[in-house]
Amino acid sequence: MTFASRAVAPVVVLVLACVAAHAAPTADIAQSRKNAIVVACQKVSPAVVTVSVVGTRTVRADPFQGMMHDEYWDRFFPPTEYKQRVSGLGSGVIVDRSGLVLTNEHVVRDAEEVTVALPDGRQVAAKVLGASGIYDLAVLRIGGDKLPVAAMGNSDDLMVGEWAIAIGNPFGYLLNDPQPSVSVGVISATHRDVKSSATETGVYKDMIQTDAAINPGNSGGPLVNGDGEVVGINTFIFTQSGGSIGLGFAVPINLARRIMDEVIKYGRVRTAWPGLSLQPLNPALARRLGFGDASGFVVTDVVAGGPAEKAGVRRGDRIRKVNDRVINTLDDVQRSIYGAGVGDRISLVIERDGRASTVSFILPEAPRGNE
Repeated sequence: MTFASRAVAPVVVLVLACVAAHAAPTADIAQSRKNAIVVACQKVSPAVVTVSVVGTRTVRADPFQGMMHDEYWDRFFPPTEYKQRVSGLGSGVIVDRSGLVLTNEHVVRDAEEVTVALPDGRQVAAKVLGASGIYDLAVLRIGGDKLPVAAMGNSDDLMVGEWAIAIGNPFGYLLNDPQPSVSVGVISATHRDVKSSATETGVYKDMIQTDAAINPGNSGGPLVNGDGEVVGINTFIFTQSGGSIGLGFAVPINLARRIMDEVIKYGRVRTAWPGLSLQPLNPALARRLGFGDASGFVVTDVVAGGPAEKAGVRRGDRIRKVNDRVINTLDDVQRSIYGAGVGDRISLVIERDGRASTVSFILPEAPRGNE
């Protein structure tokens, strides 16, 4: 009896020691798994919503489609038109406790009904407060108590190479789950300008580029930094297959915030108006106007009583810089004035009669018909 008890005691001690040794590393490993990305997702994910839209489109049905048309039969069997209900899906993010949701304009375009699904299972009707096709941003409002809110960061402070987290509901129509999914990459570049020929919706300027996977349904969802702050609104990708190839683009949150403020304050996104028209110079036009080279743009029209005319701009003036940025292409001009809002001051370096001068003026809202 005595021998047995003495033999068992060391074994028990050894087992307890092994259990304790195993428990400590397990706890450490579990704790180490909760990295900055996990924490950022936990902060923002509750505020990421699924945006479902329903609209109507007109469908034209031709009974002789693909066949030779005959006037006789066309009189008896003309093409018919009918209305078809269509649905769409995207993502969004709640950025204010009053129920303000940011998403893309193309997500809610032509929508007759908009519904927002929260990760906690709530589904609420949403109202489109305002939208801008130029910036591809829309502001929605939803009702509800104790709404989760994502913090907005500073997109002007982004560093190339820092973490980028795309949160949204890609292929949500296949998953039937309001919980957002997460993909991770880095900020690949900032201030990217995308030509109109590369997209279906227009010219995008000053975009954030990321290799975090953005797929159909991610549009309108947030791009998040390592601190758990929204720094962009995911908008589109370059793709050949329909899926992500690591070239995704997001609208900077600072621009989205400005658009949201415009909608809240004025009920619309006001368009800034310089009151002039420009044309790129070519060698023949430069010689005709007496310029020694073909750089810059020439003013082809100045609206009487407009801000440019009041500042002293005249037809035939050559503009070399906009806001201290040299302009040589149309993209340069669009980049220089892109993001300028009503009330912003714009500066032009112009050349007239061989002399250069600088003029500046404040951009007013575009009159009706000049948006």
